Amino acid sequence: MSRHSHRASIPELPAGCWKASQAYILAVVTLITGIFVGYLVRGSAGVSPAGQATTARTDYAPTQSSISPAAIAAKKTESLIAQLRSRPNDPELLAEIGNAYYDGQDYTNAIDYYRRSLRLRPDQVDVRTDMGTAIWYSGDADGALREYEQVLKRQPNHPNALMNMGVVKWNGKKDATGAIAAWEKLLAIEPAFPQRQKVEEMLQNARREVGRPS
Repeated sequence: MSRHSHRASIPELPAGCWKASQAYILAVVTLITGIFVGYLVRGSAGVSPAGQATTARTDYAPTQSSISPAAIAAKKTESLIAQLRSRPNDPELLAEIGNAYYDGQDYTNAIDYYRRSLRLRPDQVDVRTDMGTAIWYSGDADGALREYEQVLKRQPNHPNALMNMGVVKWNGKKDATGAIAAWEKLLAIEPAFPQRQKVEEMLQNARREVGRPS
């Protein structure tokens, strides 16, 4: 677990282009978080009143393809960025570009475009959730948590922010108690959460860690 302002102000990098330090940080984060990285959800992965996923982008096992995510994202971002000439202050377009970079795992550029979108419309809780997750994937647990906290100030029951906050608190901050609080609140307010089974599994593990009964 959800689109511009001045294009020239953001240095463009080819989608998927990483500095050595960024690649190292992401490798460390991935090693630490293990399988749970795959269970962060996009801010825009909404839930309908009936509890069914609407536009969720969940993580499934990858299929074999000769086209890399970065190449797909590069093609999409090229088309979207061309639209900035006529829509330079469109927050939805900025966020869409951020999503394309995110999908290509170019989190540096994704964060840049999400920030630009949020400067124009700070109330976009899904975009801010996505930015927090991109920040987490870039290796900054504290920065990710700050964004989730901002989301929850505006929308205290935002399910995907609660889900992701629990993952980052547990894996990034070793705060099992904080993770439990986030996930318990999530399941209380969203009993039909699409990834409920996975949340329950993580809750059991976190509770065992702090010596609490399941």
